[in-house]
Amino acid sequence: MVEAFVRLLCPQCGKNWQADPTDLPDHRETFSCQDCGTDRRLAEFMRTERDLEVVQQFE
Repeated sequence: MVEAFVRLLCPQCGKNWQADPTDLPDHRETFSCQDCGTDRRLAEFMRTERDLEVVQQFE
């Protein structure tokens, strides 16, 4: 099995990181940046449309 990951970018503080899409909530749910605590929909943390598509495939 191929491992998947998505790239996240906090729209508030600019922190970049990667996550396993199976560890993330639904893209419409509230998600918090671990650095600055910003709360937004998970979809707003996706770096690219492709990252969002990968998360949606695992929902």
